[in-house]
Amino acid sequence: MSIVELRKLPAEEKLRIIEALWGDVAADDEAFQSPAWHEAELRKTEVDLAAGRIEILDWEDAKKELRKRVE
Repeated sequence: MSIVELRKLPAEEKLRIIEALWGDVAADDEAFQSPAWHEAELRKTEVDLAAGRIEILDWEDAKKELRKRVE
C-alpha cells in the first residue's frame, strides 16, 4: 500500500493500521529500543499522576477518545 493510498483511507482505518503495526513492532522487545526521552516522559507522568494533575483512562476509553479527535 502506498502513502497516497493510505491518505485516502478513513481515519478509523488508519488507526487500525497503526495499532496493527505497533502491535507487530512491540511484540519483539529486542527489535525496538525506546529513546532515552521516553524514560524521562514516563518519570514526569509518574510525578504528575502522584500530584493529581492527570487522570487515568481505561485503554479502551482512551482509544475511543483518540478516535473522536481524528474523526
